[in-house]
Amino acid sequence: MKVVTFGEVMGRIAPPSFNRFTQSLPGSMDFTFGGGEANVAVSLSILGREAAFVTALPDNPIADACINTIRGLGVDTKKIIRTKNGRLGLYFLETGANQRASNVVYDRDHSSIMITPSDKYNWSEIFSGADWFHLTGITPALSENAAIAAIDAAKAAKDCGLTVSCDLNFRKKLWNWKPGTKPRDLAEETMRKLLPYIDVVIANEEDAEQVLSIHAADTNVDAGAVNAAGYIEVAKQIVSQFSNVKYVAITLRESYSATHNNWGGMLYCAKDSSSSFAPLNAQDVYESYEIKSIVDRVGGGDSFAAGLIYALTSIDYAAPEKAISFAVAASCLKHSIIGDFNYATLSEVTALMKGAASGRVNR
Repeated sequence: MKVVTFGEVMGRIAPPSFNRFTQSLPGSMDFTFGGGEANVAVSLSILGREAAFVTALPDNPIADACINTIRGLGVDTKKIIRTKNGRLGLYFLETGANQRASNVVYDRDHSSIMITPSDKYNWSEIFSGADWFHLTGITPALSENAAIAAIDAAKAAKDCGLTVSCDLNFRKKLWNWKPGTKPRDLAEETMRKLLPYIDVVIANEEDAEQVLSIHAADTNVDAGAVNAAGYIEVAKQIVSQFSNVKYVAITLRESYSATHNNWGGMLYCAKDSSSSFAPLNAQDVYESYEIKSIVDRVGGGDSFAAGLIYALTSIDYAAPEKAISFAVAASCLKHSIIGDFNYATLSEVTALMKGAASGRVNR
């Protein structure tokens, strides 16, 4: 199976360790690359799936380094468009700890993908030989050009017979390209145009409310209280509004602090109205992973999406209960890895699925 992803990849600039911007600037910062759809492609490649990433990047040495990084991790970058105008987007990350939240500052206006019209992408050629297409709600949040490109891409993927997945990924700091329209309203207006072409909807515990006005009962995300069972009804409402959707996957994060979260997930199958949760305890009851010392939670949702796509396109893990178990295990491991990319291997994910969670040294 070949998976194609489309979206923006950025430079990620972060103070070392848990330092604050004011502690580290002026001074040395860590510079890496990352972005939702690129993260998914890299994770899939590391797990062993054939993956291609499509975007628009400026024709300069920094973008060359970005492409070399992604290509070096096994991702096909041949269809990336190079532009004379535009720039590489940046984001600055201040990693939180304990009761201090992480903070992201975007610097991505006028990036190449924001200014590139949809007709510059040859979607039929891009999707030749591919089986699955993945994108997120981050891309249409960037600009009207990017929104049109995302919708056109999803349409073309369906015309080419691909399975299409979309992570709703609501980012309130980004939805500002339509003057006079509030970010949340613009997100819902745009994503409702995209979702009729989506087979697999992926979301976190608050995306459905922010993007589709569908709220999970007895859940208070800000207080870290998540009622897992309430998301079955959320999934049912999504499927009732978009009959084309075959699966709804939702990550379930209970945030007690920036470095202490509980982590799990749910997969709803529209075909038989069944729902599967992971992880399960010895009594086969849902019991989330407790992550007490998070190293880096950025990219956690992307690693979940990649794990889910990998599982659903495999023989061994395609069953819903196995697919959600694989996705949650893959994304749990991402919380131990610095940077956007999930370097967790297939053997590490399957070991965690089987209960190897002690962190003992492998000798």
